[in-house]
Amino acid sequence: MRKNFGAKPLLYPQPVLIIGTYNADGTPNAMNAAWGGISEEKEITICIDSAHKTAENLLQRGAFTVSMATADYVAACDYVGITSGNQVPDKVARAGFHTTHSPLVDAPLIDELPMVLECRVISYDTDTCRLVGEIVNVSADERVLDAEGKIDPAKLRPITYDAVHHHYLVLGEKVGNAFSDGKQLK
Repeated sequence: MRKNFGAKPLLYPQPVLIIGTYNADGTPNAMNAAWGGISEEKEITICIDSAHKTAENLLQRGAFTVSMATADYVAACDYVGITSGNQVPDKVARAGFHTTHSPLVDAPLIDELPMVLECRVISYDTDTCRLVGEIVNVSADERVLDAEGKIDPAKLRPITYDAVHHHYLVLGEKVGNAFSDGKQLK
């Protein structure tokens, strides 16, 4: 028997995305967002309320970064989500993060978070809070790469958000082979 929960924003896994932008004075800003994902091959869509400092910043600069939150930086990633950039303009520094200016877009790379998507704004709708970005580049620190130079989720240790219990969960256990295991049922 199933239990109905009604229409709620529940989906597993929900990525924990750290959105990086620059404030008008050039200081880095970051926020935590869970409602986002890849929407086209070179496109990401994220729900960001227009009241967030991030929304103002990305409209002014036309760019943003999306870092994967990791188990190693749970507290800092949560902090940038529970602290408003409208009230605390130096929250990135207070979180203990350091940044480097992206060479490809006008947005910060968070040095401690090893995987990032560098994006240009395609559109942002203030009514629906829907941000669509063009993925210009994906980069990863060598510390999270495997022997073949590919991103290793076990080394990256990305976290997801459990909206039911308000927990962060780490990903990483392999349970199968994509585009392969289903062949046995053909």
